[in-house]
Amino acid sequence: MSTGTEQAEQGGTVCAVRDLIKTYPATRGRRGVARTPAVRASDGITLDIRRGEIFGLLGPNGAGKSTLVRQLTGLLRPDSGSVHVLGHDVVRHPERAARLLGYLGQESTALDEMTVALAVETTGRLRGLGPYEARAERDAVLAELALDGLADRPLKKLSGGQRRLACFAAVLTGDRPLLVLDEPTTGMDPVARRAVWAAVDRRRAERGATVLLVTHNVLEAETVLDRVAVIDRGKVIACDTPGGLKERVSDEVRLDLVWRDRPPLDVPEVAALESAAHVAGRRWTLRLPADRARAAVADVTSGAAFAALDDFTLATPSLEDVYLALGGRAEGLVKA
Repeated sequence: MSTGTEQAEQGGTVCAVRDLIKTYPATRGRRGVARTPAVRASDGITLDIRRGEIFGLLGPNGAGKSTLVRQLTGLLRPDSGSVHVLGHDVVRHPERAARLLGYLGQESTALDEMTVALAVETTGRLRGLGPYEARAERDAVLAELALDGLADRPLKKLSGGQRRLACFAAVLTGDRPLLVLDEPTTGMDPVARRAVWAAVDRRRAERGATVLLVTHNVLEAETVLDRVAVIDRGKVIACDTPGGLKERVSDEVRLDLVWRDRPPLDVPEVAALESAAHVAGRRWTLRLPADRARAAVADVTSGAAFAALDDFTLATPSLEDVYLALGGRAEGLVKA
């Protein structure tokens, strides 16, 4: 197998991860009794991120996504394994990561006391821009993300979504070839989310930037990712394009039924569906072979069943369906 450095030098790989392992030890109380067991947060992870793509890490909260990212960015040392970013070994030389990538973590409290404009300009200066260049890039990024009107506001006085967008603006300064974005659009309204992805697309097209996106938002993952690694319990359980992953369950479709009050279980066809349904209040979600799904739709859209039905949808497989078919946990996945 080629080393991460050799692959990066071939020009196709920006980040190469090999056999990464990280275990958080058990915590113990005063008498030595374990409070929490040891957790293998990264369990032999191997993957490549290619130049110019948006590569996603998808999984529920606690799957190991953020731990993996902290190792990729040089903030956390793995127990074993290797990470190469553009040919640089960031396990042996973690300080090099800051010169190679822009990182938006889940928390960015270091900028809270600054105004939006100062936070962006200061980040540019720290990344080697001169005073004139930093101010020019500050103005361009704030205009691009429609943050001009908030330029003089301290980050700590912004709403959650505005603050997140301001932190994203800081990440964009300094022209880093790899952007690592951990849940970047959390708390943002639809307009801000569109601005984020337009800015990402612009840097990919104009500068060849590569993006690593960490998310548990299935809808976002399906719409923006070129490839995705599905992670659960510290392991990569699948890695492919969204379309390639969905082909694994292409013989199934998802049927969502919403009842007006309660399901008419006295109707035999409805009662037969109950055992296959995931029930959440008035909503039933079923994953069925296509022919059975068509028959189920016919059953619930006639007679007494239809009178009790408020709404229904029939959809092709989603990444959530793939994730569940692979044995992943649904807890923490965001569907919309």
